[in-house]
Amino acid sequence: MSDRRALSLSTDGLATSLRCPRRYEFAHVHELDDGEDDPPEERRLDLCRQAICDTLRTGHTDADALETAALERFATLWGDRDERYHSFAQRRHERRVLEATIRAYVEAFGAEHASGLAELQAASESAGELIGPELPLSSAVQLPDRETTVEVDAAVDYVVASGSSLTGVRFVPTLTPLGLLRYRDEWEGAVADLFDDHFDPDEETFEPGPAGALLETAVVLDGLRELRDRLGLGDRQCRYLLVPLADQSNTTVNWIRESVETSLDSLDLTDVFLDHHTFGMTLEHRNATVEGRLAAVVGRIVDKQFDPGRQWEQISAHSCENCAYTVCCQEYVSSEVAFDE
Repeated sequence: MSDRRALSLSTDGLATSLRCPRRYEFAHVHELDDGEDDPPEERRLDLCRQAICDTLRTGHTDADALETAALERFATLWGDRDERYHSFAQRRHERRVLEATIRAYVEAFGAEHASGLAELQAASESAGELIGPELPLSSAVQLPDRETTVEVDAAVDYVVASGSSLTGVRFVPTLTPLGLLRYRDEWEGAVADLFDDHFDPDEETFEPGPAGALLETAVVLDGLRELRDRLGLGDRQCRYLLVPLADQSNTTVNWIRESVETSLDSLDLTDVFLDHHTFGMTLEHRNATVEGRLAAVVGRIVDKQFDPGRQWEQISAHSCENCAYTVCCQEYVSSEVAFDE
């Protein structure tokens, strides 16, 4: 197999291409600015992510010490923030929500993950930097029927040891885009059908969120295996955990006492990704169907195949409403313009 790499892609780019290949072309090939600012939940996520990662880097493993350090770091980051609010009351409320989120993270994951980081660093003298934000991972994807591989990049926020596993942890705003994946714990059955149907133009199913998450999981797990082997961590199985930091569905506000309480969910995508047949063949957390589709999606991008084709009906029904590129999209303009006979 040739070691030549055609180009480098990202899992974010792949997710865009699943929503609409034409949108990918405008955003990632022609690099047209969509003119949109980051949504508020992304800004909240970035602030909490930075505070938590900086705290994990201190080496504390006690929950109380972690909470104190995290809130102190958050206070510094908050003071440097220049985002404008409608009122001082709104600003105070936003701060209380984020502080409650950080406390909930420490309660649910802090001590366990901090200890897992310490274990990992002790297990390998060459562990290096295991804490992000945006700790890069990548997978070399071989394109179908050719001797070309393409690096697909992904990122996690930190990597921890957990028993016999190596887990990449990624902070996300919310788990809502993952749809069915939130409620299933195995690949076989509904998840496999949904994934296959999304890519079948004869089906009405259009689920770019779950499909993109499964492609991302394939990339992350392969990147973690490369990291595991490079650090000499034996045969630890790799896992991928998502933790939402901007989902306020579990948040309770007491407006009288001006207090906020919240709790955090999480989603381990490994089990819902794992194909037991492939696992039996490789003894790794892998999925031949998803990995094959990943190669096909990457191949279409490399070949500059951005025509939505027979899937346009589903794409237009779900993706055009909030797309900034409709003004220059030939498919959208053609569908909107009609002439009287």
